[in-house]
Amino acid sequence: MERVNQALCEVIADELALIGDERLPLMTVTGVKADPDLRRAVVWFVSLAATPDADHSAELEVLAEHRSRLQGAVARQMRLRRTPELSFVPDPARAAATRVEQILRDLG
Repeated sequence: MERVNQALCEVIADELALIGDERLPLMTVTGVKADPDLRRAVVWFVSLAATPDADHSAELEVLAEHRSRLQGAVARQMRLRRTPELSFVPDPARAAATRVEQILRDLG
């Protein structure tokens, strides 16, 4: 499953770069976790243009608009039993890393 998740991550990231939607500036796919039965996959992303604690509703809305195109790219480029339904979640690791960095700055 780890190889499938990595391949999904690469395909989705490549397709996002091709979309070129100006509402998705500096978007990075940080990981994908597909269910073992490949019915669903969670896609974690970071928007480098937004602050770590920002509301990501605008990015989520745009990603939802492009979901069918991204799933189509997965279906075309990967030979899977089924194409997982993609859902998008802001990566919480960025906010946590920013918080740790702030704590370290306050200590220093």
